[in-house]
Amino acid sequence: MPATQSRYQAPSYSRPAAMPGKTPSKIPVAYPAPHGRVTISPPQRGASVSSSAVPSLTSDSGSNSSDCDSHNGGAPSIDLVELLNDKLSMTVDREPLDKSLAKQVQTSGELNAKNRELMELQALAQRRLKNNRANFADGMKAAKEVKKDLEWTQKRVNNLKTKTERKYPKEYRKASQRYPSPEH
Repeated sequence: MPATQSRYQAPSYSRPAAMPGKTPSKIPVAYPAPHGRVTISPPQRGASVSSSAVPSLTSDSGSNSSDCDSHNGGAPSIDLVELLNDKLSMTVDREPLDKSLAKQVQTSGELNAKNRELMELQALAQRRLKNNRANFADGMKAAKEVKKDLEWTQKRVNNLKTKTERKYPKEYRKASQRYPSPEH
């Protein structure tokens, strides 16, 4: 780097660390400038103008905002944010942005409609599942009752068969030969 160029050094925004046993320092702490609208005036013709957008930190003039106002020579100040907004609004074509916004709103509406439809279908599926579970529980209850009835009937038939075989052995054998049991 040539010796004629100055180096920019960012200001420190932190306070010095307090050391135990020492009194705090009375050194002022630099705080960053608030962000927002900054007004500056264009330099007068013939005045020395720096080519850098950053003010020199090494100058001995100690310039501040009142110093900047004294350089403008009473010229009206320019609001940079407003100027940039004006330039940007002139260069940006709003039609594609508007179309994009309209498409986004339309897509959002479609998504909301689909979301509502899905919620309704989910509620319907929940109701159907609840009904099917109730029907299944009723079916299982009926199947258990039928099984219990069949077991009771089978037991009753076996008891009657045994009693008949003891009471009427000849007739039972004759009937067994004529109408064989599916078990044999």
